[in-house]
Amino acid sequence: MLALPAVPMAAVSEVVDTAQPQTEIKPAVQAPAQPAKPAPAKSKKKKKPKAPPPPEPAPEPLAEIIGVADAPRDYLAEKFIGFVNSVDRFFGDDRNFQESNDSVLQIDIPRVTGYGGDRQFVYAGRAKVRLPNTEKKLHLLIETDPDKNTSTDASRNQPVRTGTKTVPDSYGAGVRYEKTEEERWHYSTDGGLKFQGISTTPFVRGRVSYELPLEEWKIKAAETAFWFNSIGLGETTQIDFERPISEPLLFRATSIATWLKDTENLDMRQDFSLFHKLNNRAAVLYQASALGSSRPNAHVTDYVLLLSYRYRVHRQWVFFELSPQIHFPKARNFKSSGTLGMRLEFLLDNSK
Repeated sequence: MLALPAVPMAAVSEVVDTAQPQTEIKPAVQAPAQPAKPAPAKSKKKKKPKAPPPPEPAPEPLAEIIGVADAPRDYLAEKFIGFVNSVDRFFGDDRNFQESNDSVLQIDIPRVTGYGGDRQFVYAGRAKVRLPNTEKKLHLLIETDPDKNTSTDASRNQPVRTGTKTVPDSYGAGVRYEKTEEERWHYSTDGGLKFQGISTTPFVRGRVSYELPLEEWKIKAAETAFWFNSIGLGETTQIDFERPISEPLLFRATSIATWLKDTENLDMRQDFSLFHKLNNRAAVLYQASALGSSRPNAHVTDYVLLLSYRYRVHRQWVFFELSPQIHFPKARNFKSSGTLGMRLEFLLDNSK
């Protein structure tokens, strides 16, 4: 037998490995990428040409120096207006009733002894009710003796004359339209009916006022035109100059002139008033007045010195007023005549 040469086992294993086919690892087949859709073209808007910037205002002379005082002036003006309004409201002044856009009820029960007094109580009142859904422009009016409310309430500090009735002669009811612009202009127009016994007659009344602040002073002018069947056509002009001296003191000079067409007479009045607020419940009014008439010729009919002490009895709506006065009437050759006035007043508005 032929003897075969011995083959090492390592060589055999190499041959076997070489004979077996080796598997290739193929990469995973990827789907062909889809081409991206082109984005829709945006419509190009035409740009509007920019407006040129406004020219810078020319610097005011001494603007830097004067501008430093703007903040203190605004603060003082706000305090001034608030103080004046509080004084008018506390004393039941006519401006509080005429220019308040809120509902107001005012009832006066005065009594006067001495010169011109009859020692009887006199009843008077008026109410202004704001109608809803009218943007504070329409009010319902109810008042006693509307033909005596043709101008201002400056005559409230005069005594009730002898023969004055304790009950009103007539009553009035109407509607008021009022408007305020820029907190300086105030307009109001009244139209209504006056009831006197079984007689009923219409009346009309209009008022416009304007405020002008001047540093520490304020000028207020008011013009009222009216027509009543009892006194006819007329108008009243009033000008106030007022200045706060300090927080509790307010000075006011008031000039009033009322003209009536039927009598062709001009009634005039000049007041110099100093309001002194003692505390939140009491205040004092010092006043000097001169009353005059134009017929038969211009002359003074009376000089008046008065002191009015007003006390808030209950909350913000019940007041008591004590007013000693000295008159120098022409009818008595300007001899002094003493008068003592008392007043109980109910004043209801939006104050708490």
